[in-house]
Amino acid sequence: MCTAATYKTKDFYFGRTLDYEFSYLEEVTITPRNFPFVLRNTDKMSKHYAIIGMAFVQDIPLYYDAVNEKGLCMAGLNFVGNAYYNGIVDDKINIAQFEFIPYILGKCASVNEAVELLAKINITNQPYSDKLPVAQLHWIISDKSKSITVESVKDGLKIYDNPVGVLTNNPPFNEQMFNLNNYMNLSPRQPKNTFSDKLDLKAYSRGMGALGLPGDLSSQSRFVRVAFTKMNSVSGNSEEESVNQFFHILGSVEQQRGCCIVSKNEYEITIYTSCCNADKGIYYYKTYENHSITAVDMHGENLEASTLYRHPLDRREKITYCNR
Repeated sequence: MCTAATYKTKDFYFGRTLDYEFSYLEEVTITPRNFPFVLRNTDKMSKHYAIIGMAFVQDIPLYYDAVNEKGLCMAGLNFVGNAYYNGIVDDKINIAQFEFIPYILGKCASVNEAVELLAKINITNQPYSDKLPVAQLHWIISDKSKSITVESVKDGLKIYDNPVGVLTNNPPFNEQMFNLNNYMNLSPRQPKNTFSDKLDLKAYSRGMGALGLPGDLSSQSRFVRVAFTKMNSVSGNSEEESVNQFFHILGSVEQQRGCCIVSKNEYEITIYTSCCNADKGIYYYKTYENHSITAVDMHGENLEASTLYRHPLDRREKITYCNR
């Protein structure tokens, strides 16, 4: 279970939480322009846009979320029970599910370009390997101007405008958006008494305008909570203020060990939280064990190279003592 969001101050930011019960030892991975993406069903991508993001690296980086050098962003989130992928379709560009993020980010500079390419694509049900079965996902694709949600279901490939710039998991995105109608009364301001003019009802605490904002860990509740937090968020324009605020936005849906039991001695937790400045290509992250912000700058590497740059996550907590 995961949550992705966008945020805009002077620059454009994109990131997500990865919530799961174990880690695949993912790394911040930079794919330079000349790294050869060998695709299962179509021509090799020998030249493409440079990409930075979080990936489980095999022969190719299996990206969870990533941003390319043009500022186009993409993340895949669990969509179990609704995701459906086809076999090979003759009149389409057949892209395996695990190739989808690098294929779109390697070729497209904007959401509009991605929409044009999506009309030609069939996402196939081919696994990466016997040990890595096909993940059931849907995706958010964003640039500084707009966001879309892409869902491959039995009815075909659905593309939704995403005006909130937020994605979680089930139900399907159109249902998530409709559900927001149930919360139109929420406000960051103090409420007024509309219950009855015959009763002298008063707000007795700050924050009562948000009474009814769901606080559980379900994907539908996280969608509402992070949408409310993001849409009402206020931040300065500096990099430090923007990045700090973005982590606070996603912090509203963090999962703590013990609150979501998966099986005996297994708990879903927020393994990492990411925030990428899509304009500058800087990927920031925190982990469950390390609340300090770590940054990797894609432009600190040779983007004309043909081999990956891999940065293992720093999971060591850093505590500053003030009196010793």
